[in-house]
Amino acid sequence: MAELRYSDSDLQEFEDLINGKLTKAKEDLDQLQRSLSHRDDNSTEDTSPTFKMMEDGSETMSREETAQLAARQQKFIQNLENALLRIKNKTYGVCRVTGKLIPKERLRLVPHATLSIEAKQRQ
Repeated sequence: MAELRYSDSDLQEFEDLINGKLTKAKEDLDQLQRSLSHRDDNSTEDTSPTFKMMEDGSETMSREETAQLAARQQKFIQNLENALLRIKNKTYGVCRVTGKLIPKERLRLVPHATLSIEAKQRQ
């Protein structure tokens, strides 16, 4: 039985796609981290006390949301890097449940996918 995997040219196409998404994801993460560290500071330090009190609660919520977004972005980056490892191992695009190839259309939309739609629906 022939080994089920994508061709080297297909893997190169996916590698290029993933590297582009990885670059953008890292830029987005850097921007979120700058926002969290107040390097791009738009705080209320120099405004009136009443306005500052109202804004502090809002700022705390916003910082928590930003921290959650940064954590999700880090996870996304890790998933993309794992996909690159699977490309190097030539196991990229193989469903980890069914062992079948994940359709190219799905991988183009979700390049870090490890499950086919069929396996995903079973969850």
